[in-house]
Amino acid sequence: MGHIRVTGLGKAYKQYPNRWSRLAEWLIPFSRLRHQQHWVLQDVEFEIAPGEAVGIVGANGAGKSTLLKMITGTTQPTCGKIETEGRVAALLELGMGFHPDFTGRQNAFMAGQLLGMQVAEIEALMPEIEHFAEIGEAIDHPVRTYSSGMQMRLAFSVATARRPDILIVDEALSVGDAYFQHKSFERIRSFRKAGTTLLIVSHDRSAIQSICDSAILLKDGRMAMYGKPEAVLDYYNALMAEREGQVVRQEMLAGGEVQTVSGTGEAGILSVRLLDENDRSIDAAEVGQAVVLEVQVEVRQDIERLVLGFILKDRLGQMMYGINTHRQDKALTDLHAGERFTYRFAFVMGLGKGNYSVSLSLSRLDSHLDRNYEWRDYGLVFHVINNRHEDFVGCSWLAAKTTIARTGSTVTERLP
Repeated sequence: MGHIRVTGLGKAYKQYPNRWSRLAEWLIPFSRLRHQQHWVLQDVEFEIAPGEAVGIVGANGAGKSTLLKMITGTTQPTCGKIETEGRVAALLELGMGFHPDFTGRQNAFMAGQLLGMQVAEIEALMPEIEHFAEIGEAIDHPVRTYSSGMQMRLAFSVATARRPDILIVDEALSVGDAYFQHKSFERIRSFRKAGTTLLIVSHDRSAIQSICDSAILLKDGRMAMYGKPEAVLDYYNALMAEREGQVVRQEMLAGGEVQTVSGTGEAGILSVRLLDENDRSIDAAEVGQAVVLEVQVEVRQDIERLVLGFILKDRLGQMMYGINTHRQDKALTDLHAGERFTYRFAFVMGLGKGNYSVSLSLSRLDSHLDRNYEWRDYGLVFHVINNRHEDFVGCSWLAAKTTIARTGSTVTERLP
C-alpha cells in the first residue's frame, strides 16, 4: 500500500548577481559565498495514509510542482525528509520523458521502463494502453506530430497501465478534451477504490472536492492550511480575491462546518433566509416547492456599484446553481453609506434530496476577484426532502414527462 511522509521539507535555489559570481564561486576554493538562497518551499510537513487522496492547491509560483517533483525524486530537497512506500506512478509535466522523434509506441516502452516495468510487461500491456489512449494509428507516428491532448492521452495511459500504490498527478489532466478528462478521472476513482494513494495538483475545484479526502494550501512556499477540501478551497478562494484592505477569517459553525468570510467590508450581509410561499422562514424545502432566498445587505461606505450573487452547493461543496445581479442586469449604482437593501430571489426548488449550503458574494462586477466587499460561505444551510414526487436519484429534479408508444395505441404517463 502507498504511504507518503514529508518532514521539514524545504527547497532553495542559488541566486547569483551575475554569471561571473557563479564562475568565481566555482573556481576559487574556500572563497566567500557569492550567492543568496531563494527558498521556494519551506517547513512543509504532512503524512498521507495508504488509500488516502490529497489535493494540493495554491497560486502559480506557490511551490506545488516543485513539491511533487521532490516526492517523485526528479528534484532533490535542500532540507527535510521524504519517505514513500509502494510503487509510484507520476504524471507531471506534459510529455515529460517523451522523445519527439520517436513514435508513440517507442515512447510508451521507454516511459514504462522509467516506471520500473520490464519490456515483456509493457508488451503485454500495450493493447490496453492503445485502447485507453484512443489515438489510433498515431501510436506509430512520431510524437512531434501529436497535439498536446494526444500527448496527455498517451502519457496518462502509460502511467496508469497498471494500478500503482501511489499516483501523483500534476495539472497535465487539464489539457485535452472533456471526454478524456472524464475518462481519466473515472480511472483515478477506480484506483482509489482499489486502495491507491493519490496526490493531485489541480485548479479544478470540483475535481479536488469530488476525489480528495483532504487538501493542502501552499502560499508563498509554505503550508497555509491542511484540512477538509471544502474548507481549504473556500479559504483559497478568499485569498485569491483582491487583497488590499481585505480581511479573511474562518470560524467553526454549530453544525461543524468551517465558515470562511472575507472582504473589504465596504458592504456587508446582514441576514439570509429561505422563505416558503407564505414568507415564513424554513430550513427544509420540498422538491418542486416555490421558495424565496432573501438577503439583507448594508452599505457601509460610499461605493460606485454593487452586485449580489449566490451559489447553492451540495454537502461536498459542489456547485449546483449560481447567479448574480450583474448577470441579471440588476446591479445597483452610486450607493451611500447607511443604505440597506433587501434582495429576494424566487425559484422552484429543483434540487434532489440532501443537505445544501448557500455561499454569497458582494462585489463590484461579475466576479468577486475584482472587488470583494464580502464573500461568505455557509451563509445558510438548508435541507431538501422529497415527499411529493417520484423517488429519483441525482442532484436535480427535471420533472421528466414519459410517453410510451405501443403498436396500434399510445399510452401516455404523466409524472407528477
